[in-house]
Amino acid sequence: MGAPGRIVVGVDGSEPSLQALRWAARQAALTGSTLEAVTAWELPAAMGWAGLPELPADIDLEEPARKALSAAVATALPGEQAAPVSEVVVMGNAAQAILDRAVGAELIVVGVRGHGTFRATLLGSVSHMVTLHASCPVVVVRGTADQPAPGA
Repeated sequence: MGAPGRIVVGVDGSEPSLQALRWAARQAALTGSTLEAVTAWELPAAMGWAGLPELPADIDLEEPARKALSAAVATALPGEQAAPVSEVVVMGNAAQAILDRAVGAELIVVGVRGHGTFRATLLGSVSHMVTLHASCPVVVVRGTADQPAPGA
């Protein structure tokens, strides 16, 4: 039997991404794989435009993303399941961050918000991009944007 694989899951804090994280954690437990939760952040779109002030040199835009990812993992998983999760924060486009981190992974897991009726057959932009360009199998966990959190 080979070395355990790695499962990469995209997490943005939404309920569908928390459902994807839960699904990925169960799969990792079944297969002995490691689990890597990935979130991405980008500079505000207006930065760099002429006439707009630059960001202060001491501002840290990665730290809020890091805290949000840690909070999402803690919300989605009980302590014993959350402890071994590797949390990765990447600057850049979310889909590209997931694809880059998934090089060599055995599986990618992403969540997608349900839209109802015809739109239910459509994937979100990140999940769509990931499924089109992934170098490994992808599981898309369908959720709904307005679903209450467990215990709520």
